[in-house]
Formats: sequence, structure tokens, C-alpha cells
Amino acid sequence: MKTFKLVAMEIVEDGNSVEVPLEDGLIINKENESSTWLLEAYSDLTLYDYFKNIQDETREVIVQVVITKRENDPAFFQTKIVTLNKFENHISILFEGQLRRNRRDYSELLLDSLIEKGLGGQALLTEFKDKMKSKPKLKIKNT
Repeated sequence: MKTFKLVAMEIVEDGNSVEVPLEDGLIINKENESSTWLLEAYSDLTLYDYFKNIQDETREVIVQVVITKRENDPAFFQTKIVTLNKFENHISILFEGQLRRNRRDYSELLLDSLIEKGLGGQALLTEFKDKMKSKPKLKIKNT
């Protein structure tokens, strides 16, 4: 098994995303035959009802995460909630799932979005470099 720090998380549903403010987070590659990953997010209590609804419906969700450093490209996981624990001021959500390898990488998604905005030439290159540093949220298209 390999363990990494989870530094950012969003839940992606129907082309929209819900940012999960992290107090702390951990991601574990179980390195098993099923290629299973565990993601634990320690977050704000205000999101309890949102996650409880997902858990009660046993719904799968796409989780977009940034691992180890904020400047890393996001990774996408197809997950289900395994456990949801409520504390005095926080919640702990444990997801289990698989890495989605059929997603295009962040740089390709970013480039597509900039081209759709009509950028080209030097303006495209400059904007692309700036956005690769700042890593803004992108609308996720199902591919």
C-alpha cells in the first residue's frame, strides 16, 4: 500500500462540482488486484446532510482530488461512500473506488476550454501557462 496527503477535493456530478473544504485528508492506493483506492476527507459539519444523502442512495460519485501538492494535476476517482462519521464540528467521509484513467488530463481539458473561448497564438500560450500555474476549476465534460 502507498499513502499520500489529500490536499483538495471536489465531488463532480452532472457537470457541476461541490468543493469539499478539507481540514485534513488521506488517500491510500491499496495496490490490490482490483486497483482499489481509499480516500478519507475530514471536513466541515455543514456537508453532513449532502454526504448522508449520497450514502443513503448508495450512489456512485466522481471525486476529483489533488494529491500531495496543490500544483499537481487533479486525479479523478469513481467512488462510493463506505463510512460517514459525524463529530462535534466535523465529519469524516471514507470513499472507496477506482482511478478513472479514461479522463483526459488537466492540461488537455484546460487547452480545450481556452480554445473554446476563442484564444489563439501568443494569447493562448500566455493564458495556458498562467492557468497551468494557478490550476483553476474546469467544467468537466463526460468523455
